[in-house]
Amino acid sequence: MADHQLVGWKRVLWRLIARKPLEQILHEGRRTQMKRVLGRLDLIAVGIGAIIGTGIFVLTGVAAAENAGPAVIVSFIIGGVISGLSAFSYSELSSMVPISGSAFTYTYATMGELMAWIIGWDLILEYLVGAATVAVGWSSYVVSFFSDVFGVEFTRKTTQAPVLWDSSALAFKVNHGSYINIPAMFISLAVTLLLVLGIRQAAWVNRAIVCIKLVVVLLFIFGACKFVDRDNYQPFVPAREGNSFGVKGVFKGTQRVFFAYIGFDAVSTAAQEARDPQRDLPWGICLSLGICTALYIAVAVVLCGIVSYRELRGQASPLVYALTFHDHTRWLRILIELGAICGLSSVILIMLMAQPRIFFTMARDGLFPRIFGRLHRRFRTPFVPTLVSGLVCAVLAGVLPVDILGDMTSVGTLLAFILVNIGVIIMRFTHAHVERGFKVPGGPFLIPVPGALIALVVLVLSDGPTIYRLFIWLAVGLVVYALYGYRHSRIGNPERWSAEDIAYFQDEGM
Repeated sequence: MADHQLVGWKRVLWRLIARKPLEQILHEGRRTQMKRVLGRLDLIAVGIGAIIGTGIFVLTGVAAAENAGPAVIVSFIIGGVISGLSAFSYSELSSMVPISGSAFTYTYATMGELMAWIIGWDLILEYLVGAATVAVGWSSYVVSFFSDVFGVEFTRKTTQAPVLWDSSALAFKVNHGSYINIPAMFISLAVTLLLVLGIRQAAWVNRAIVCIKLVVVLLFIFGACKFVDRDNYQPFVPAREGNSFGVKGVFKGTQRVFFAYIGFDAVSTAAQEARDPQRDLPWGICLSLGICTALYIAVAVVLCGIVSYRELRGQASPLVYALTFHDHTRWLRILIELGAICGLSSVILIMLMAQPRIFFTMARDGLFPRIFGRLHRRFRTPFVPTLVSGLVCAVLAGVLPVDILGDMTSVGTLLAFILVNIGVIIMRFTHAHVERGFKVPGGPFLIPVPGALIALVVLVLSDGPTIYRLFIWLAVGLVVYALYGYRHSRIGNPERWSAEDIAYFQDEGM
């Protein structure tokens, strides 16, 4: 039924479920003006660069102290399984639809415009808020590094957020004596500048940083394992205390450390800059996740073994803090701090690379202002969304604590995982004959269904306030969609898009 033949609520309903033709998506992807410079190793490095960061250097201690105790090891295993299931689904869709829009584009092709908008808006929580979370962790390690190496003590007035999150009372409280986190804001802006200059430069920096942080993580595992005391693993699952510990605490710990696995999906946002996306994206997604999962579990085992989990409460640099309980660890602490600083930098880099590319794709579909969809004439990067994302990230990192940011990012990612798994099922029936560089093994149900269901369970077990914030964020997004996206969508309002409007993007792929 043609759009102009529809009236009233039927027209609105058709608009909300209108899907973007897969042929159009693939055509735009093939004709991209972005520079295709990323090979298979680059994409694996992008995944590792995005995954190993705050989750391992910061949130491991937070989840052990406040949620699961030593059973945070199990939380990491569950998180790895959940992520692995979804990684298969991301691999299939990214090899089938190699577009920078990632889950947004997959959803647009399978479930229609409204769901695509919801997931696109939701991805802001994953990437933009995620980058802010990591920037806060980066700041903590920079402060520790200068203290240990140079004896320089930074004032908390300019290195901590003005508010804290009390997970027991489920409420904010004032962080007296703290006003703004300047180091976190600095790294956000510095990374933004690098990303504006070009993807080739960013990829080179990321490869170097990934090598450094892999070495540092291995140094912690093998250097600290001699301090492990088995008594620190008892009780492995501490008794329930309010909203913490017990079996529920293990799953709440999963929801928190799940943030550690965020990043493998960011590989898919580099699709239009990959030399052979259909073959290389699945490698980048799956191999980077597998390597990082093994390292995460090993770090959690060692960390909970060298110090009691209760000692880790309130520590933004848990690996370094745990080593202070043992003699002759100064140089190991310094190396870990240096590695963490480098490692967290690469996570911010990848998160702030991914977010603008989501904005870029949404703008080209008319759901965001069109200025977000234009490439820089010289650098061929989406410079406007990159600058906006960096500035917003800097503000969030400057005023909010790491745990509240991490929780918001996790629930946003879980929602994306649910829809991507569902998208694989739909695509197997609606586009069964479209070429795929990778297929989820076991058919359309064996992996995607449990992947979606487990992600849903972990999402439901999140703290009430975290869920409320997610719904509030999505409600705000629906208002934005009603006021702008619905009125300017290319699929729903083709008559509004003249040749001059399309030429604005300076991209023959349009």
